[in-house]
Amino acid sequence: MGEDAARYESLQQVLADSPWDPDMLGPACAERVVPEIEGSAWVIDDTGIPKVGSHSPGVKRQYSGTLGKVDSCQITVSLHAAGSRGTAPLGWALYLPEEWCGDGPRREKAKIPEGVTFKTKPQLATALAAQAADWEIPRAPILADQAYGDDTAFRTGLHDLKLTYLVAVSPQLGVFEPGTGFKAPAKSARPGRPVVRHRPDRKPVSVSALARELNPGAWQTLPYRTTKAGEEVVSRFAFVRVWAANAVERRGEEPRTEWLIIEWPQDTEAPTDYWLSNLPEDSESEHLARLARLRWTIELDYRQLKGELGLDHYEGRSYPGFHHHCALVTCAHAFLTLERLSPKVRRPD
Repeated sequence: MGEDAARYESLQQVLADSPWDPDMLGPACAERVVPEIEGSAWVIDDTGIPKVGSHSPGVKRQYSGTLGKVDSCQITVSLHAAGSRGTAPLGWALYLPEEWCGDGPRREKAKIPEGVTFKTKPQLATALAAQAADWEIPRAPILADQAYGDDTAFRTGLHDLKLTYLVAVSPQLGVFEPGTGFKAPAKSARPGRPVVRHRPDRKPVSVSALARELNPGAWQTLPYRTTKAGEEVVSRFAFVRVWAANAVERRGEEPRTEWLIIEWPQDTEAPTDYWLSNLPEDSESEHLARLARLRWTIELDYRQLKGELGLDHYEGRSYPGFHHHCALVTCAHAFLTLERLSPKVRRPD
């Protein structure tokens, strides 16, 4: 019993207080696993971890899509590689609400480093993507849901990092439709560097309104997923070159053409999904459709990470400890993935 207790205390020490850098394990796992799973996309998401009390870093009553409600929890943002043969976690970042970042005593107890400041979830996601982009793994288009896709700064940040993306957006998102012309105002003679805002020759429209204006010939029935039995799952898509309105009108960015991808199944009264992408103009329509529908695989990843590997079982109260725990879960996930893919592993009879 004493030996078990000692081992438990040693493990807690390694998790909560040991100074080892969890970021050292991420690239080692990724560079070994990503080629094996034939990664074709990077998926950004976040997940809620139920947690009571007030001392665990980041815990508060907040909305979690995982829980489907407002509840006491921690939220971690994560980046995963997804491929035809599996997935691989690439990084984790615990979301710290503003009230946590400004609370000195709680920060000290939770061992939150001084350099950690408030960042939104899209900002955390951008940092994770930038980190992975420096590793020795192939870059891949980044997929994310509306909470990230609607954030103009997030999309611009990825573009500035020379990363491609295909992200979901809400029906209300405004865009300038094909044929829009932009005129840059004359340079000011006054000193300084005023923001140069390009002037569109028409008003923006919502992506849902644009979808309804498309002629019937704009729609294509395409496969977006192949089942394990080899059957193709199809839906109806349209692909339009547009300019995001918020980036031009409010942020003063130079107009940047993006793909607007719309899914409108034949048997529904309205489009069901919309995406924006900075993938090349000559991208094949089927490739865009398959990428758009690939993000769902992350739900299976979270299920294994939590149900089998204990992602949501960390009981400590330190910020470093949380990230140590996530790093060890990533290693366990990598080991299981390589074992599953290895042709030399003996299978159960």
